Amino acid sequence: VQLQASGGGLVQAGGSLRLSCVASGRTFSSYVVAWFRQAPGKKREFVALSWSDGTTIYADSVRGRFTISRDNAKNTVYLQMNSLRFEDTAVYYCAVEYYRGRAYYSTEAWGSWGQGTQVTVSS
Repeated sequence: VQLQASGGGLVQAGGSLRLSCVASGRTFSSYVVAWFRQAPGKKREFVALSWSDGTTIYADSVRGRFTISRDNAKNTVYLQMNSLRFEDTAVYYCAVEYYRGRAYYSTEAWGSWGQGTQVTVSS
Protein backbone atom coordinates (compact mmCIF):
# COMPACT_ATOMS: atom_id res chain seq x y z
CA VAL A 1 0.00 0.00 0.00
CA GLN A 2 1.34 3.41 -0.97
CA LEU A 3 0.53 6.39 1.25
CA GLN A 4 0.90 10.09 0.47
CA ALA A 5 0.54 12.55 3.34
CA SER A 6 0.12 16.29 2.98
CA GLY A 7 -1.23 19.37 4.71
CA GLY A 8 1.52 20.19 7.17
CA GLY A 9 2.88 23.65 7.67
CA LEU A 10 3.67 26.45 10.10
CA VAL A 11 0.88 27.67 12.35
CA GLN A 12 0.63 29.80 15.46
CA ALA A 13 -0.38 28.25 18.77
CA GLY A 14 -4.15 28.05 18.97
CA GLY A 15 -4.49 27.64 15.22
CA SER A 16 -5.67 24.73 13.11
CA LEU A 17 -4.41 22.48 10.34
CA ARG A 18 -5.90 19.56 8.44
CA LEU A 19 -3.66 16.75 7.34
CA SER A 20 -4.59 14.37 4.54
CA CYS A 21 -3.29 10.94 3.62
CA VAL A 22 -4.22 9.27 0.36
CA ALA A 23 -3.82 5.50 0.10
CA SER A 24 -3.53 3.26 -2.92
CA GLY A 25 -5.53 0.09 -3.20
CA ARG A 26 -9.12 -0.78 -3.87
CA THR A 27 -10.08 -1.93 -0.40
CA PHE A 28 -9.46 1.26 1.56
CA SER A 29 -12.83 0.95 3.29
CA SER A 30 -11.56 -2.19 5.03
CA TYR A 31 -8.35 -0.56 6.24
CA VAL A 32 -7.61 0.36 9.79
CA VAL A 33 -5.78 3.68 9.53
CA ALA A 34 -3.78 5.68 12.04
CA TRP A 35 -1.76 8.82 12.55
CA PHE A 36 1.50 8.91 14.48
CA ARG A 37 3.94 11.73 15.08
CA GLN A 38 7.60 12.09 15.86
CA ALA A 39 9.12 15.16 17.48
CA PRO A 40 12.86 15.86 17.27
CA GLY A 41 14.80 13.56 19.55
CA LYS A 42 11.71 11.56 20.53
CA LYS A 43 10.21 8.24 19.57
CA ARG A 44 7.33 8.06 17.13
CA GLU A 45 4.09 8.14 19.10
CA PHE A 46 0.49 7.23 18.46
CA VAL A 47 -1.96 10.07 17.79
CA ALA A 48 -5.25 8.66 16.49
CA LEU A 49 -6.81 5.63 14.82
CA SER A 50 -9.91 4.88 12.78
CA TRP A 51 -11.19 1.33 12.60
CA SER A 52 -12.82 0.25 9.35
CA ASP A 53 -16.27 0.86 10.87
CA GLY A 54 -15.32 4.45 11.69
CA THR A 55 -14.81 3.96 15.41
CA THR A 56 -11.95 6.11 16.63
CA ILE A 57 -9.29 6.12 19.33
CA TYR A 58 -7.18 9.08 20.42
CA ALA A 59 -4.09 9.63 22.47
CA ASP A 60 -4.82 11.45 25.70
CA SER A 61 -2.66 14.37 24.61
CA VAL A 62 -4.86 15.18 21.59
CA ARG A 63 -8.32 14.01 22.61
CA GLY A 64 -10.82 16.83 22.26
CA ARG A 65 -8.54 18.83 19.96
CA PHE A 66 -7.84 16.44 17.06
CA THR A 67 -10.33 14.54 14.92
CA ILE A 68 -9.55 11.64 12.62
CA SER A 69 -11.96 10.99 9.78
CA ARG A 70 -12.01 9.12 6.52
CA ASP A 71 -13.54 9.39 3.06
CA ASN A 72 -13.54 5.89 1.67
CA ALA A 73 -14.64 7.08 -1.78
CA LYS A 74 -11.44 9.13 -1.99
CA ASN A 75 -9.18 6.59 -0.26
CA THR A 76 -8.28 9.36 2.16
CA VAL A 77 -7.90 9.72 5.90
CA TYR A 78 -7.80 13.16 7.53
CA LEU A 79 -6.52 14.56 10.78
CA GLN A 80 -8.17 17.82 11.77
CA MET A 81 -6.00 19.52 14.38
CA ASN A 82 -7.46 22.39 16.38
CA SER A 83 -6.14 24.40 19.32
CA LEU A 84 -2.61 23.49 18.33
CA ARG A 85 0.12 23.74 20.92
CA PHE A 86 3.85 24.16 20.65
CA GLU A 87 4.27 20.56 21.83
CA ASP A 88 2.28 19.32 18.81
CA THR A 89 5.27 20.22 16.64
CA ALA A 90 6.39 17.03 14.91
CA VAL A 91 6.50 15.12 11.68
CA TYR A 92 3.13 13.43 11.28
CA TYR A 93 2.85 10.00 9.63
CA CYS A 94 -0.14 8.05 8.45
CA ALA A 95 -0.12 4.27 8.69
CA VAL A 96 -2.16 1.30 7.43
CA GLU A 97 -1.82 -2.49 7.39
CA TYR A 98 -2.51 -3.01 11.07
CA TYR A 99 -1.30 -6.33 12.42
CA ARG A 100 -4.22 -7.47 14.52
CA GLY A 101 -3.29 -8.76 17.92
CA ARG A 102 -0.58 -6.17 18.38
CA ALA A 103 -0.93 -3.02 20.42
CA TYR A 104 -2.36 -0.39 18.07
CA TYR A 105 -0.31 2.37 19.72
CA SER A 106 2.96 0.61 18.86
CA THR A 107 4.77 1.41 15.63
CA GLU A 108 5.46 -2.32 15.30
CA ALA A 109 1.75 -2.93 14.72
CA TRP A 110 1.73 -1.17 11.36
CA GLY A 111 3.07 -2.36 8.05
CA SER A 112 2.87 0.64 5.72
CA TRP A 113 3.80 4.25 6.39
CA GLY A 114 3.47 7.51 4.55
CA GLN A 115 6.45 9.79 4.04
CA GLY A 116 5.50 12.21 6.80
CA THR A 117 4.44 15.82 6.79
CA GLN A 118 5.97 18.49 9.04
CA VAL A 119 3.78 20.41 11.46
CA THR A 120 5.40 23.34 13.23
CA VAL A 121 3.53 25.28 15.89
CA SER A 122 5.01 28.59 16.93
CA SER A 123 4.47 29.75 20.48
